[in-house]
Amino acid sequence: MTLRTLQILAAVVTAIFLNGCNQDAANSVAPPPVALNSDAMGVFCGMNLLEHPGPKGQIITAGRIDPFWFSSVRDTVAFTLMPDQPRDIRAIYVSDMAQAKSWEDPGATNWVDARKAFFVIESRQQGGMGAAEAVPFGNREAADAFAAANGGRVVTLKEIPDSVQKISENFTLKAACLTAWILSLLQQTPKPAGKLLAYIMIL
Repeated sequence: MTLRTLQILAAVVTAIFLNGCNQDAANSVAPPPVALNSDAMGVFCGMNLLEHPGPKGQIITAGRIDPFWFSSVRDTVAFTLMPDQPRDIRAIYVSDMAQAKSWEDPGATNWVDARKAFFVIESRQQGGMGAAEAVPFGNREAADAFAAANGGRVVTLKEIPDSVQKISENFTLKAACLTAWILSLLQQTPKPAGKLLAYIMIL
């Protein structure tokens, strides 16, 4: 093997090595969050996220262009623990309620990395589907203030207990979403006939 051939082989190997390193570096950088929009549908309930109050979540994976959307933070965390769900998670974002206009309007672009967020659990505030919620904040001070006003305690993502993450077997997420949607109809429908129809739907 000539010296020229060895030089060419060395150049090829180096190029392949550097390309692999660049790909690893690119994959290690978390993609930015996607702005909440009217096309965002909850993974578990199949309903539009804009129809629910409270903090939301999105999970970005390597094998999917669009994020997985969630109507609540509890659902977002639970998704990461399900063995039958994608494992190629690149980023987990939740609403930064420190930047939210209100509970009803958590915001479309104020996302925070769930791994860096602070969560208030066991508070009196319920999530968008009327269930216990892990309320996320981008800073500890805001989380402490929320806990002081609404009860609960502040934890990190890894410290969220199974009781908050677990999805009830007797009351599925789809039923919770449907109930929340019907209740919103009751509040928005002034006519007795419309309210009667909504009650029939519940039954």
